[in-house]
Amino acid sequence: MFAIQATGGTTGFPKGVLITNRSLENTIAGCIASMPASKPVFLAVAPLTHAAGMVMQSVLAQGGCGVLFRKVDKEKILASIARFRISHVFLPPTVIYDLLEYPDVRTFDYSALRYLIYGAAPMSPARLRSAIEVFGPVLCQVYGQTESGLPNTFLSAADHFIDGKIADDRRLGSCGRATAFSKVAIIDERGRVVDRGEVGEIAIRGQGISPGYFNDAKASAEMSINGWHRTGDVGFQDAEGFFHIVDRRKDMIVSGGFNIYSAEVEAALSQHPDVHACAVIGVPDPKWGEAVKAVVELRNGRSLDAPALIAFCKTRIGSMKSPKSIEAIAALPRSPVGKILKRELRKPYWEGHDRLVS
Repeated sequence: MFAIQATGGTTGFPKGVLITNRSLENTIAGCIASMPASKPVFLAVAPLTHAAGMVMQSVLAQGGCGVLFRKVDKEKILASIARFRISHVFLPPTVIYDLLEYPDVRTFDYSALRYLIYGAAPMSPARLRSAIEVFGPVLCQVYGQTESGLPNTFLSAADHFIDGKIADDRRLGSCGRATAFSKVAIIDERGRVVDRGEVGEIAIRGQGISPGYFNDAKASAEMSINGWHRTGDVGFQDAEGFFHIVDRRKDMIVSGGFNIYSAEVEAALSQHPDVHACAVIGVPDPKWGEAVKAVVELRNGRSLDAPALIAFCKTRIGSMKSPKSIEAIAALPRSPVGKILKRELRKPYWEGHDRLVS
């Protein structure tokens, strides 16, 4: 056994994932196969206890080295890319958003950068385009979990383009195709693989899968079905083989008998120029069971106009999926690796309730 690593804890109390030596080897091999380099230099901004640390392991395995920061410092990050000839950096989307809003972001030298890796949360296609325009054709997305290693799927820098132009929203909204050492499929509740285009749970097979959780036999048994690791992510695979995440299974909102995927609502909200970041949750509703609620971080100097934001969403995703209420807060609750903690946002609304209101 190599390590016991804590899960992100975004949907519940963190669990201890058993990481074997083979799991680690699989992750390093997958990263090198997807992001090869000669004597790379990794800029460690995100905590090394999770995905960033795994990417750094692959950098060290290729004869590279790392530059470690104690905290996020926008100017220092941007200046260090040229100063240390950084080839690899892993950042959650929220940090990339902050960098894009730095006044002098276009004045720095990014010529050494080969892989600006993002992951851990969805990224707005509009912001993704801006990042490509600023940093160059180096954006790439990794998808994986503590339980399955990474990358299970990979959206390469080349995948962000179609016929020489930055790709459309559908492609930019995907998490890529299965990598060399992972088998990825969409399964139904019985663990059967479904057809392309059909929505189900993203499932993984491979040498990187954890044998289970420390001292939690029940959770360990629930993480697999028919030989597949259940990720808890709802998604589909398109005709070209790209996988798309539509929501976390536990974050899906059931309103009036309809399944509403929070990620789709968040993607619509993120297109509004006043919105810096957002999270969509279901809150108790006596008529519909759950109602769609959005919590937003606004850009500097902007004020909340909830009716206008709701109307903005309706033009893009229709009335049924659009938020019924919107609240603005100074900062969304986040885990150390940058994931928004929706359970913290839901908690005050669901105290004293079951998951659905009768």
